[in-house]
Amino acid sequence: MDEAQLTTDLIENFDDLPPQLQSAARWVLDHPADVALLTTREQAKRAGLTPATLTRLAQRLGLSGYDALRQAFAASIRQRPDSFQGRAAELISRHDDTGDAVFVTDMFAALDAHLAALASPDSANRLTAAADLIAGAERVFCFGLRSAFPAAFMFDYIRALMGSVSVLADSAGGRGVDALRGIGPGDILFAVTVKPYTRLTLQAAEFAKARGAVIVALTDSMLSPLAKLAEAVVLVRTETPSFFHTMTPAFAAVECLAALVAARQGGGALRALADSESQLAAFDTYLNPRQQRPGRR
Repeated sequence: MDEAQLTTDLIENFDDLPPQLQSAARWVLDHPADVALLTTREQAKRAGLTPATLTRLAQRLGLSGYDALRQAFAASIRQRPDSFQGRAAELISRHDDTGDAVFVTDMFAALDAHLAALASPDSANRLTAAADLIAGAERVFCFGLRSAFPAAFMFDYIRALMGSVSVLADSAGGRGVDALRGIGPGDILFAVTVKPYTRLTLQAAEFAKARGAVIVALTDSMLSPLAKLAEAVVLVRTETPSFFHTMTPAFAAVECLAALVAARQGGGALRALADSESQLAAFDTYLNPRQQRPGRR
């Protein structure tokens, strides 16, 4: 059942609902974005209801629970206008109605829900499968463009600290895909893209797969064109009350994935990290607050 059908059912059956369920129905009808983005507990708090009341409303509609209702609304919000301008218009309209404080609260509530989803059993299994593939690879090529680039860069940076063979296709001077020239069997392309999917990232994945490399994808849906090319897929949510998709869950997934790979490398990772720290110290890379400043005793 989708949001449109649920909304129709709520409106048609509203007068037959008990007072408490009417209050819950009114909340759902008046706050569709909040239903999609906020936790059940937070919604109950704002509506002045108990979570159990929201659950009973969902069951009255023939659903297993309120999470099923939330998922239907979340699916709808993922079909928001594709353009940043269209989503910005939604943001401005909603902000005019609610103000700064509510927007800030809603923004971080959405991020909190997305990060919590990364700890689910399904997500843990996906991260584990990706870590197994990456730990066993000869080389890992990291590829991400536009908003996805920082996540790809972070993964490459951490891998370099661990002494792993990592290649960042950073596209400086337009040469990013040139880094894939030697990719082949035994290698992995760690590719990052979320909607709107970057065409060149998909082309890079198709090229690498044709050369015999394995694709590990960090993306936002199993229906993503990148996911269809990958042997392992790590999923992150990206929708927020803002007009721009969030990459915060992607960063969290990358940090977790890098730690899982390091754990698999064991002593080798420890030795490489010691070498990295020694090299960084030789160049006095980081400010050490314990160091005595020149001219002071």
